[in-house]
Amino acid sequence: MYDGAKIVSGLAVFVLVCAFPLWYSAAKGGAGDLPELTLPEGGGGCVESTEHMRASHMELLNHWRDQVVRHGERRYRGPDGVEHEMSLSKTCLGCHTSKAEFCDRCHNYVDVKPACWDCHVDPSGE
Repeated sequence: MYDGAKIVSGLAVFVLVCAFPLWYSAAKGGAGDLPELTLPEGGGGCVESTEHMRASHMELLNHWRDQVVRHGERRYRGPDGVEHEMSLSKTCLGCHTSKAEFCDRCHNYVDVKPACWDCHVDPSGE
């Protein structure tokens, strides 16, 4: 009447399936070293703080895109009060001149393929 063997084996399979991602991650190893970025000379001229840009640059770029395309706004006032043009090509790539040395290193590390370059042209031709 009791199917104890079936229940125990079913629970064992369930636990193995649920634990597989944990075991796989442990076997694959850690995330490795963070990529070392080539920062622009002089520094300090970014539109936001380094911490904010590391965490939220895509939100900022998406907001810029929406403001420029949908509302025709082209100026962004940073927290320091300085105005910047809302432009990936002119503002961001004006300082971070090498897409391969700056953008691609982090994007490859986290394995994302942003759609920026579907519309924008890499000015360095890399």
